[in-house]
Amino acid sequence: MKAEAVFYASEKLLPLLTRDQSLKQLQQTAELPYLMSPVLGMPDMHEGYGIPVGGIMASSKIVSAGCVGMDINCGVRLLKTGVKYEPRVFDERGRRELVKVIEAVIPIGLGGEYRREHPGLDLEKVIVDGARYLVEVGYGKPADLEVCEEEGAISGANPDKISRRAVERAKKQIGTLGSGNHFLELQRVTEIFDEKIAAVFGLEKDLMCLMIHSGSRALGHQTCIDYVERFYRENRGELAPTHDLASALVDSQVGQDYIAAMQGAINFAFANRQMMTHQFRKTFEDFAKKRRVKADVQVVYDVAHNSAKLEEHRGEKVWVHRKGATRALPPGHPENPPVYQQTGHPALVPGSMGTGSYVLVGTGAAAETYFSVNHGAGRAMSRKEAKQTISKQNFLNQVGGVVVNQPYQKVVDEAPQAYKNVDEVIETLVEIGITRKVAKLEPLAVIKGD
Repeated sequence: MKAEAVFYASEKLLPLLTRDQSLKQLQQTAELPYLMSPVLGMPDMHEGYGIPVGGIMASSKIVSAGCVGMDINCGVRLLKTGVKYEPRVFDERGRRELVKVIEAVIPIGLGGEYRREHPGLDLEKVIVDGARYLVEVGYGKPADLEVCEEEGAISGANPDKISRRAVERAKKQIGTLGSGNHFLELQRVTEIFDEKIAAVFGLEKDLMCLMIHSGSRALGHQTCIDYVERFYRENRGELAPTHDLASALVDSQVGQDYIAAMQGAINFAFANRQMMTHQFRKTFEDFAKKRRVKADVQVVYDVAHNSAKLEEHRGEKVWVHRKGATRALPPGHPENPPVYQQTGHPALVPGSMGTGSYVLVGTGAAAETYFSVNHGAGRAMSRKEAKQTISKQNFLNQVGGVVVNQPYQKVVDEAPQAYKNVDEVIETLVEIGITRKVAKLEPLAVIKGD
């Protein structure tokens, strides 16, 4: 290997890595040229496209579309509602009603899109200015941007580097959820591990929150396909040892084209989550008002877990590729938002449907992981295996009293049993000082696409 390959796993998680090709994929990634050593695998690592999901790779000289992934800037946004959970108001019936009104304003599923483009929205401006543009035209508040990675818009995007097909596929998808592991989840804060940091984040026990997990939809997917093909066609050999790991020199024309297109997809995803925030804010505040409850929906944080970003590590500027890994900057890092400068920004880690999610912070020790933590629980079963082995009753037992918008048949491949134990995954990094737990949130209702 040209770089070392290092992965993090507890004794309980280690056997799961032998069930798929993730270790082989990590080793193959380490064979790419011009890498900073090591290539890393987080505790939620599982087989992916090229590099495993949960993989991290850094280089000053190359970029790889496959090491960013199909869903560029797939990420998580956490909203706090200002409402404490009350069973009499948010009983099962109330939660089902809330799910219906949310589904009425946020399209879900693989084909989920609005019937027409949003009036007055310029897609090129979305690609260039991301969530910032949406706030400028009335879809949100300036305060939303203050607690977003890159303030919701990364520089360097060029719409001309994104294919016409990618743009056409995305025209009606701003503010839509998508399918697969994407979700909207109504949650309740059940545990506070660090009172001081939680107070800075505005989190307290029993506070209701919404977690949004979505990305760049068809725009990012098509952009990845387009550039993997170009990288492989133009650089077959050392830079592209396999199709899925195809890379390009950063200073080459195709490398620069990809970076500009990727930045555009990153901005589209920020805008996508911003639009969903706007729709949820209006809907939830109206829903609460009718029940004589005052709501005030605010963004806690928005962070990507599929991206390549130019960062400084060990005194060198490198493109850090996080494919299913969450950035977790420590206290005092200059790229933290001002409000989180003393704590480090929230690192948002969802569990699986029916299990808890975590708010973490990075530590100085996270320098060894390029200031990164896991992005979720990580799959323990393939979708096919989950559909074949998880019975309806087993699924219902695991989900318990959580309201789920889809029937068993449509979401069994996302069942809790199909994923690793998120508590075990988190503790793997907590025990070695890479991250600290701030809060745990448990699901009340889950909205997933079909």
